Amino acid sequence: MSSSSSSSSDSCNSRHFSWLMKSCFPDPRPNTSLHYHPPPPTTTISSLPDDLLLDLLSRLLQSSLPSLSHVCRRWTHLINSCEFYDLRRRRGLLHFAVFLVSFSDSGLFVANYKVGHDCHWRTTSFLSNYDDVVSPASYSALSSHARLAAIGRWIFIIGKTAMLRCDAWTGALTPRSKMSVLRKKFAVAVIAGKIYVAGGSTRTAAVEEYDPKRNAWRVVCHAPRMRYGCVGAAVDGVFYVIGGLKIGTAGGTGAHVYASSMDLYDVEARRWLRSRAVPGGGCVVAACSSGDHIYILASHAVELSFWRFHGGRKIENHHVNFGEWCRLKSPPLPTRIQLDGGLRFSCVGVGAKVVLIQIMGCIDDLLRRGGRSGRGVKDALVLVYDSGGGEWSRGADLPDVIRRAACVCVEW
Repeated sequence: MSSSSSSSSDSCNSRHFSWLMKSCFPDPRPNTSLHYHPPPPTTTISSLPDDLLLDLLSRLLQSSLPSLSHVCRRWTHLINSCEFYDLRRRRGLLHFAVFLVSFSDSGLFVANYKVGHDCHWRTTSFLSNYDDVVSPASYSALSSHARLAAIGRWIFIIGKTAMLRCDAWTGALTPRSKMSVLRKKFAVAVIAGKIYVAGGSTRTAAVEEYDPKRNAWRVVCHAPRMRYGCVGAAVDGVFYVIGGLKIGTAGGTGAHVYASSMDLYDVEARRWLRSRAVPGGGCVVAACSSGDHIYILASHAVELSFWRFHGGRKIENHHVNFGEWCRLKSPPLPTRIQLDGGLRFSCVGVGAKVVLIQIMGCIDDLLRRGGRSGRGVKDALVLVYDSGGGEWSRGADLPDVIRRAACVCVEW
């Protein structure tokens, strides 16, 4: 019995262990699951290719953009590229705003105004590194009738003997190359990412081009006539040099009025088109471009007229509208304002709107000459023209500190 029992017990132990008990014994076969496998490499944002990284950065809110340029040189290069702005434009993340650079005894400061969105101007305080880059000589050259031009978020402040680049995001200033020709009260416009200037010189009719990538100026042509006190605009690759005076020759013939005409320079073709005259005469006091049109404000001593010139050269419905003029509703200035040399006007296109800024050169002198009290008369006025509805409306009042200022439209 013992022998039989023993045999039965051995048989049971060898064949009837439960799976749970067997699981306690090590498996003699190699178990690959116990081998160490390193985790897959982690994908970081810096390891992404440029196109994916650019796509991500272009989706950020505007408030986050100023800090991006401080991350690394690669990010700085990407957010400064045309592709970055194109992506934000397609996503509706870019907005038009009027930027105003003011010159005061304390220095420079910048204010911006989003037409239709803001009810007031946003002053971004004094430019961050003003004392480091602006010498007294440069400030004098910039504060005397400086012109502004905008490329992307960069605002170029162009003076007679100096030029600065202002970052609209941060207000930081960077000195840039000055014009090769001494100019004052000249025309300026941006075409295909480059700045063009003309007029404002008594010695030459040279037209200069500035390449921001190379930080260099060069003369590209000579205008049909020398103009002083002119303004500039651009539509469809054409640089418009508008208004001002024709400077006399060296023989001393004096200045002749060309105040109601404009010269047209085709930048790509490198040739001058036929000059155009503003209907109704008058003196051009402000001009700008918006869409396919040039808008011109003219003074007739006792009244203002407002005109639109079709500058688009594309064929529309088998008809070329280029060169057509249309008189528009005049801006509603207060009746107590006298149209004389004490008034200065600036005009800037902002999307489908035109913003007209009127500043008095010296409000006390102006009122003294007119024999009127200054009560109720503001020394600055902002009017907005809607090209769709054809009506004027009152814009946000300028900050009280504005005395000498230039304005430009920035898409940012």
